[in-house]
Amino acid sequence: MSGLGGLNKSPNGVVMGLVQLQLPVVKTKADLAAQTQRIVDMVAKARRNQSTMDLVVFPEYSLHGLSMDTNPEIMCTLDGPEVEAFKQACVANKIWGCFSIMEANPQGNPYNSGLIIDDQGEIKLYYRKLHPWVPVEPWEPGNLGIPVCEGPNGSKLALIICHDGMFPEMAREATYKGAEIVIRTAGYTAPIRHAWKITNQANAFCNLVYTANVCMCGSDGTFDSMGEGMFCNFDGTVMVEGSGRPDEIITCELRPDLVREARATWGVENNIYQLYHRGYVAVKGGAQDCPYTYMQDMAAGRYVLPWEASVQVTDGTSCGFEAPTRSYAGSQVPPLKKVA
Repeated sequence: MSGLGGLNKSPNGVVMGLVQLQLPVVKTKADLAAQTQRIVDMVAKARRNQSTMDLVVFPEYSLHGLSMDTNPEIMCTLDGPEVEAFKQACVANKIWGCFSIMEANPQGNPYNSGLIIDDQGEIKLYYRKLHPWVPVEPWEPGNLGIPVCEGPNGSKLALIICHDGMFPEMAREATYKGAEIVIRTAGYTAPIRHAWKITNQANAFCNLVYTANVCMCGSDGTFDSMGEGMFCNFDGTVMVEGSGRPDEIITCELRPDLVREARATWGVENNIYQLYHRGYVAVKGGAQDCPYTYMQDMAAGRYVLPWEASVQVTDGTSCGFEAPTRSYAGSQVPPLKKVA
């Protein structure tokens, strides 16, 4: 159920709005300031749009556009004016918000980061995109893991960004850490439309989790983002789906209590549980091992594809970026606590 898009909010519901924001062009600090104000204005529009809304979600690249520009002058920091403006917008409108920034990184390329800010102006979740969309994106690979936070009305939220959602491990990790709603923000363009839809649905079904997914929308004169926000139920069905109309806000009521009920009571297709309890009809508690070679090899640092030597695109030179010379430094901050 979606409660008519959240118009009829239940006591256990979380009403979310996904903003199919018009794709901007941001080249200067003045452009950045103007786009920041536009997002602030859209937070206010979301509140006026629906008094029951708990959380408004902006797409990846909503602040910077799709230029992939790493100019330090338009990069952001957590204590910078852009994030401060987002905090104040959430406070002024008494609403939670999910925002995208390109974050300055003194040690290398900028991070593609996402923030969830509560209605008191506090950052509740801070995430750096783990899987930049190579070879197109220049962003530093994230080093904060996949955090989960307490959200509105007792919900548990995770955020993954765009290409992250093409890796089944991302939604599974978020769910394993307690997420009941996995937000996926994106800047995708039309060629990814089919993959976008099926992965949003599969991520939901395979993990008994709601997915709330939204792209940038419209054209910047070069790129055409597709919008097409969508909420997926934990059985994989699409609950609400947006169009390709820029600045449309699509809304839905999600019920985390029903996720908890399904995870506790489903036998058939309780996949997130059965992954580690396979065949429990035949053997007590199921087989609790790791039969997956790729998991074993990745953990041991020896992940190699059978066709590895034939892979032709292994850096960003095809998209105009110089080949990197430094290696990944690994995690630089302690992981956030797992939400119980």
